[in-house]
Amino acid sequence: MFTGIVEELGQVKALSLRGNSGTLTVKAKKVLEGTKIGDSIAVNGVCLTVTNMKNNEFSADVMAETVRRSSLGALQDGSYVNLERAMAADGRFGGHIVSGHIDGTGQIESMRREENAVWVTIACADKILDLIVEKGSICIDGISLTVAAVTKRNFSVSVIPHTGEETTLLKKKAGDPVNLENDIVGKYIQKFVDIGRNSGADRGKMPDGENAAGNVKGNSGLSMEFLQKYGF
Repeated sequence: MFTGIVEELGQVKALSLRGNSGTLTVKAKKVLEGTKIGDSIAVNGVCLTVTNMKNNEFSADVMAETVRRSSLGALQDGSYVNLERAMAADGRFGGHIVSGHIDGTGQIESMRREENAVWVTIACADKILDLIVEKGSICIDGISLTVAAVTKRNFSVSVIPHTGEETTLLKKKAGDPVNLENDIVGKYIQKFVDIGRNSGADRGKMPDGENAAGNVKGNSGLSMEFLQKYGF
C-alpha cells in the first residue's frame, strides 16, 4: 500500500518492451534505501516489484495489463517519474490509501495559474469520473491530490508550489496522459451499492441465504442492517 506522497523523482534509464511487456529500469537513490529484491515501488502511481538493483538504479517487470491500463508504455529514456516506496507499518499516513493499481489514464486538458497555485483539469473515462467527488481524493501519476472541482466531462485539482516542485505533474502540458487511481474506499462503496441493486443475482447471495441487502430474497436496497452485520 502507498499513500501518494512522492519521495523522489527518478529518471528512466531504459524501457525494454517486447510486444506489450518487458522491463523498466529507473535511476533512483532515496527509494532504494532499505529496499530489497521483491519489494514494491510505485512508479508514476503503478505498483511494480523490484527484480534487480545496482548502482543507484532498479529494474522491474512490466506486464501487458500494466501497459494497457497505464501510461508507462509511453515513457522514454530520460523521462522523469514519481517514486514512492510501499508504506511501512509504522509510517505516517500523509496522503490517502493508494493501492498502486491504476484504473486507467486521463488526459490533461488545461493548466491555469491562480496566484500561488496551478489548476490542472483532466478529462477521463466515465467509469473513472463517476467515482470522483469534489473534495475527495484522487491519485494522479502517484500523487495524492484533493479534487477541487468535478463536471460531467472532467475534474480539476489545484496544485501547490511544493507539489509542483517535488513531482512531475506541472512539468507536463495539455494533451499529456496521466495515470489515475480512484479512491479505493469509493470503489468498495460503489460495489456494495451495485450488489444491493442486484440483490436477486447470484453475486448478491450470502452464505446464510440472505441477499446482499441483508434482507430476505426478493427485497432490494442496501440496508443499515447489512452494513452493520458485515462490519461497516
